[in-house]
Amino acid sequence: GRSNPVAMANPVVVFETSMGNFEAEIYADKMPITAGNFISLVKDKFYDGLHFHRVINEFMLQFGCPFSKNPKDPRNGTGGPNPNSSYEVPGKGVMKRNQEGSIPDEHTAKLSNEPFTLSMANAGPNSGGSQFFINTVHNSYLDWFDKSTESEHPVFGKIIAGTDVIKKIEAARCDDNDNPIQPIKMISVRVK
Repeated sequence: GRSNPVAMANPVVVFETSMGNFEAEIYADKMPITAGNFISLVKDKFYDGLHFHRVINEFMLQFGCPFSKNPKDPRNGTGGPNPNSSYEVPGKGVMKRNQEGSIPDEHTAKLSNEPFTLSMANAGPNSGGSQFFINTVHNSYLDWFDKSTESEHPVFGKIIAGTDVIKKIEAARCDDNDNPIQPIKMISVRVK
């Protein structure tokens, strides 16, 4: 008979937060550049000790800014990986982030910003780095293939366990900058 090569299973990442744990499948198969960037940051413990800096009920939870080690730092939302740092891309080897610490936009797989998906935060084309958000509703207008707005946020994973924790974080009381009044800490992020 025919032998089919066994596809590598997508990595699962465990997020341990001060409000409970959740897990996400990371789409290394469909989104190798974005997934590779994220998994490299996880393995470097980049996310450990950071805080959710932007939480908007009925919209999304944003995370991954290195300045958010201090949950009240006014620079929260502006930081990213080190300039020209390396990351491992499944099937492609090592790639380098640019001088801003950003990766190229990966507009290949048509994955919509559905509830509980992980999507790259950015500030325009090719500006994604370490920040991402978890959609809590279907934000289809953020899809790169939806032309109703200029927003283009590629989805690279989905929560597969702990959606109740996502809903708890989403309901946190926030200040006028959408920053949780009671800080929500990411204790650790690791590949399962």
